[in-house]
Amino acid sequence: MRFEMVDVFANTPLSGTPVAVVLDADDVDPSLIPAITRWFNLSETTFLLRPTNQQADYRARIFTLEREMPFAGHPTLGSCRAWLSCGGKPRKDGEIIQECGAGLVEIRGEDSPSHQLAFKAPPLIKSGEVAEEKLQEIVRTLRIDRSAIVAASWADNGPGWIALMLESAEAVLAVKPERTSERRLDVGLVGPHAEGHELAYELRAFFTDQHGALLEDPVTGSLNASVAQWLRAQGLVADGYSAGQGQKIGRDGRIRVVFRGDETWVGGKAVTMFSGTAKELSA
Repeated sequence: MRFEMVDVFANTPLSGTPVAVVLDADDVDPSLIPAITRWFNLSETTFLLRPTNQQADYRARIFTLEREMPFAGHPTLGSCRAWLSCGGKPRKDGEIIQECGAGLVEIRGEDSPSHQLAFKAPPLIKSGEVAEEKLQEIVRTLRIDRSAIVAASWADNGPGWIALMLESAEAVLAVKPERTSERRLDVGLVGPHAEGHELAYELRAFFTDQHGALLEDPVTGSLNASVAQWLRAQGLVADGYSAGQGQKIGRDGRIRVVFRGDETWVGGKAVTMFSGTAKELSA
């Protein structure tokens, strides 16, 4: 059983979000999957299997430390990179189809040296207004004033994101949240950079783990995808743009959003940093 550790959305080496990708996972004892995920101790670990849909090139199961998710962004690009690096051949040139809990996800990419991959954003599971009671809970946890929120919306494409627009990128970077949350929280912050900046927006993503600790995700493909769809629906963006994420926790993420007709594509670098084989695994 092979595995790869892939750095996704990094601007410089080791500055993105890592994902562990376990290949050849069809024969892995299902009871071992949670243990392997906890042992890697990353935000997500994926397991690649033979597809059940004849249109797909491979099937990915995506696990956090506490649950399986139908879709996540950087695990999708990392899984695709690992599959390609280990000899995967897509059914169609220039197009890879991943099967996952959210259905079929289309991925396009370029070979080295660019290492760029992009996925077509899936439709939102939940969108629209966020209840005021929920917003009050969020501002208490983030330790910001309610008036700091310029706009808010559900932006859930799998993980459960609520997106909040703040006045500026500086306001996003200034947030210092609580370390814990009594209730589950999956919230993304987005703020515009000043005109002329190399990046259009700055994002941060906060989520609670299985113990109630509030953590910050380095670079988040699913959030960037749903935020892009939200911004476009609000008429705030018409063309593609670049966004940054991760600098408050020592990362340097770069996300490129491209609109093709009604489609939203989210991409960035995906580079295998380490690879190996598993040994002596048993339930």
